[in-house]
Amino acid sequence: MIEKLAKNLVSLKKEFVSLYEGHSQIQEVIPISKSELFQIEQQDLELLHQFAAKNPIYYNSYEKIIGCTPCIVYEGDINKYWLSSIQHGSSHAPFSPTWMMSAYVSTLLAKELGYLEVIDIGSGDGRIAFCGKVLDMESYSVEIDDMLVDLQKFLCTTLDYNPRCSDAGIFDYSSLNLKQPIFFIGGLAQMGGVSLASEVLEKINLISDLWSNSGWVFAGTLSQKYASDPKNEAGWGTLIEKNNLKSIQSISLPTAWTFHESDDTPYIFAQPN
Repeated sequence: MIEKLAKNLVSLKKEFVSLYEGHSQIQEVIPISKSELFQIEQQDLELLHQFAAKNPIYYNSYEKIIGCTPCIVYEGDINKYWLSSIQHGSSHAPFSPTWMMSAYVSTLLAKELGYLEVIDIGSGDGRIAFCGKVLDMESYSVEIDDMLVDLQKFLCTTLDYNPRCSDAGIFDYSSLNLKQPIFFIGGLAQMGGVSLASEVLEKINLISDLWSNSGWVFAGTLSQKYASDPKNEAGWGTLIEKNNLKSIQSISLPTAWTFHESDDTPYIFAQPN
C-alpha cells in the first residue's frame, strides 16, 4: 500500500508540474479527500490541511483538480526561515521542506516497519514529527534555529509533537525515554546531512539499548549537480557502511527542492546490522 501511495504521489507531482503556471518559490499539493489513488484516512488528510493552512510559509492556496484528484495547492516562500536557519555556527543544513504528503507517507512507512517514536532531526517546521503524531506515534523534533522552533510551537497546538530547540549533536536523547525510535535526518548528504547524521549517530551509539532498536531515514539525491557517493545509496552509502548500518528500504517522494527535477527524493531507511 505504501509503495503504491508513493508512486501515486510522484505521478500527482509530475502532473502538477505540467499544469502549474504560478511563480512561487515553493508549491505543493494535498488531496482533498480519500480516493482510490490515495487511500488515506479522511481525518488524517484534514489534519495535513490544517497544518498547511496555518503555516505562515504558505501565503496562498486554491483548489485544483490534478489528473483525476481534487487537491488544494499551497504556494509559499521560505526565504525568511531559510536565512534564519543558516545563521547558527553549528547549523549543518538550511531549511527546505519536504512535501506534507511525503512527510506523511514516509512516517507511515516508519510505523509499518514497527517503530514507535519519530525523532525529526533538523526538523524545520516539524512536519515529519507532526505526521508522526497524526499517525498516533510519539514524536519529537530537534531544531537548532529558535525562529523555526517558535514556528513549530505555533503550529503544534492541535497535535503537540514536542519541539526542542537544541543542537542535535549535543542533545540528551536518553532524556526522552525512547523504546524503538526512528531518526529522520534533515538535509541531503552533500548539503550538511553527513555531518549532522554523524553527530547524532555517535550520540545514539553510546546508548546500547537504544542503538540496537533504532531506525534511520536519510533524504538522498540522484541529481548530477551533487557529488556521488562511491557506495551509492543516493549519497549516503559511505556513512551507512561506516556506521555499521544496513539499508532496508527506499521510497522516492516529492520535496520542495525537486519540484523542477525529473527525479524525486529517495528516502533511505536503514537500521543497525
